[in-house]
Amino acid sequence: MAHIRSRKHSKTSQQRFTQSLLTLATLAAPVAAHAQQVEAEHTLRTTNVKAAADVPYKADTSANSKYTAPLVDTPKTIQVITKEVLKEQGAASLMEALRNTPGITMQLGENGNTSAGDTFQMRGFSTQTSTFVDGIRDLGAITRDVYNLEQIEVVKGPSGTDIGRGSASGYINLVSKLPTRDTAQQGTVSYGTAQKKRGTLDLNEAFGETGGFRLNALLTDGNVDDRDEVKNKSYALAPSFALGLGTATRFYVFGQHVSQDNVPDGGIPSIGFHGYYQAPSYSTTTNGVTTVTQNAATQTLANAIMNAPKVDRSNFYGSDNDYEDVTADVVTIKFEHDLDAKTTIRNTARYGKTEMDRILSGISSPSVSANTVNPANAAYLNPINLNAWVVTPNRQRLDQENEIFANQTNITSEFNTGDFKNSVSGGLELMYERQKSLSFSTAAATISGVAYPVVANPPANLYNPNADVVRGKPYATGAYTDGNTKTAAIYAFDTLELNAQWLLNAGLRYEHYTTDTDGATVVTNTATPPVSTLTPSSLGDSGNLVSWQAGVVYKPLPIGSVYFSYATSQTPPGSANFALSATDNNQNNASLDPQKTDNYELCTKWNLLNERLSLSAAYFRTENSKQTSFDDLHNPVQEGRTRVTGVEIAAVGQLTNFWQVTAGITKLDTDVLDQLSDTGVATTGVRWTPDLSATLWTSYTFGDLTVGGGARYVGEQSRSITTAVQNGLAEIPSYWAADAMIAYKVSKQLNLRLNIYNLFDEDYIETLNNGGSRVRLGQPRSGTLTAEFSF
Repeated sequence: MAHIRSRKHSKTSQQRFTQSLLTLATLAAPVAAHAQQVEAEHTLRTTNVKAAADVPYKADTSANSKYTAPLVDTPKTIQVITKEVLKEQGAASLMEALRNTPGITMQLGENGNTSAGDTFQMRGFSTQTSTFVDGIRDLGAITRDVYNLEQIEVVKGPSGTDIGRGSASGYINLVSKLPTRDTAQQGTVSYGTAQKKRGTLDLNEAFGETGGFRLNALLTDGNVDDRDEVKNKSYALAPSFALGLGTATRFYVFGQHVSQDNVPDGGIPSIGFHGYYQAPSYSTTTNGVTTVTQNAATQTLANAIMNAPKVDRSNFYGSDNDYEDVTADVVTIKFEHDLDAKTTIRNTARYGKTEMDRILSGISSPSVSANTVNPANAAYLNPINLNAWVVTPNRQRLDQENEIFANQTNITSEFNTGDFKNSVSGGLELMYERQKSLSFSTAAATISGVAYPVVANPPANLYNPNADVVRGKPYATGAYTDGNTKTAAIYAFDTLELNAQWLLNAGLRYEHYTTDTDGATVVTNTATPPVSTLTPSSLGDSGNLVSWQAGVVYKPLPIGSVYFSYATSQTPPGSANFALSATDNNQNNASLDPQKTDNYELCTKWNLLNERLSLSAAYFRTENSKQTSFDDLHNPVQEGRTRVTGVEIAAVGQLTNFWQVTAGITKLDTDVLDQLSDTGVATTGVRWTPDLSATLWTSYTFGDLTVGGGARYVGEQSRSITTAVQNGLAEIPSYWAADAMIAYKVSKQLNLRLNIYNLFDEDYIETLNNGGSRVRLGQPRSGTLTAEFSF
């Protein structure tokens, strides 16, 4: 039998996480005492501290012009992850950066398919299409890098007033670097385990009396720790140009080009993991009649599958000709003019296009079937000889193009109405978004008179796969989906200051949308032999959406607030990828009503320690309604609801001049109401939503030496969320992981930093597919050495 590596742990992940936090607290006590002594010895520096300006982790305001008050007075949960935090952690991707906020989980994809690009959900709802760059939606299946970001703003809760349709749980806004009047040149060079190489460059040059030019560049190349064959290679350029800096009229032109050349990762089978289940039967359907087979052979094989060992985490089930090519280009023109000291008008226009072409070999665990229990078949799984077990990868091809054109006009102002101060923001948004996807197949077929042979896809040995095997390229069937949405919206926000203690905040957005989906599908008749033809289709939908928010803010002191708020959002059919459906009771059927999300939130925010440390605690309840379901008589209805109730506590900033911290913890309770399938199977939970998640990162500076570290905990994530028993893994077990960092300032021009990830080499599942048959494991213990230089 193949030797399978495993790590055994006697304590649960939550126990180990709690023990680690206690250890960190014990270690922190003498550090805190030392910090107070150091503070006393540096009174001059202490008295010169300015709120936020000298606090690298903390931001006092959002870069979003729609927010009409400082963050402490904004009745919404907003976390800002600054570039200083990302630099200390050595975070390279958006997904790595989002580890700093609790309540966000990554996703692997549907049963046979693998997600492309950044795929995640927040507070129990998908947030995949709610990523924005400088306030404009960012489309495309791409893994985003942080090299060109000033900060990342995570807005939680329904945000239809901010961004429009489809924002049930909030959104992510990436804030780009732009030119300044400072002349500065910075760069980094990194080398890590798995031969990972990375270089960045940030050049800013002032010219003339008001001009500035900035260039950010990225180059990466390397393997993936403990993964055979998987590689990532990319380069990116982000030039930006500005005129009028420091004047009342400012003009910016900036853009970005990204090219990625990767060998994608389809994961490994989940067989052998604790809790893996295989039913001792299989079903076949002939002429509409389903037959269930269960006998001694199926029972023996099911037992063998459930007792089989894990595969090696480094196993790669694809082939050398798997690839992932991504290109993304975007250009933005921005104009700002100060009408007076309190009124500014802005216009931002953007065009962007992203293309992905990928072939990936997805893998599933072996199962009980008519083929696998029959010794006469090549796929037979001998319960005695596991070394001979084979699985057939699922050849997946994705060819997708995303395109966006947007224009936003915004005006902000402050004025008084009687004794009341108004801080307002309003504007107009016009947007065109499009996605086109081609369909592919590997099966032999004749489509519209064209004969396609079967695509070569030999089985792979379960415990010893061979990447050198030749696997064919899925062919384009001619089927496609080409959808677009056109949106016109107007919005207005106002913070009304009644007095020093009471503020009212309100926002309203009205938008009209039109979604059109053209396409073609392969339709096969029942003739002998069957005949396949391409059948075109065209679907459309349009409507009006109104979203609003309101909040009451009480300020017992200038440095703190307590608020209660209500906010809504709506998600019409086709919001995710502009693909409408003709299937009855499909959530993307144009005849259905938009889903509606309501959120109630009670929160308090405080800026403490001379406004260097921000603390917040929020209680919220979010409910998404009008989900497709069936009643007791199996009639389709839009009565399904998902309710998420939770508490989130966060801290970010400085404990002393030399001690930085960012931390958060989220407790979620999910309820699913009135959700039944057409066969009466009830949905009982929300997938990939841990009841508890927490994150911590802290650093301390001793002269030229900085040490830091942190931990993150993610509770159990359920996959099986119905009353039906399902094969595969039912859940992702809870886990925790810790990271560490040490940096030394060699000179004003050079800083060296070492990052160690997963310090205690914790084995954990990071993502699991919806079918429960394959996983991606979390990053093993690994490290990166970085040289940061300026010149």
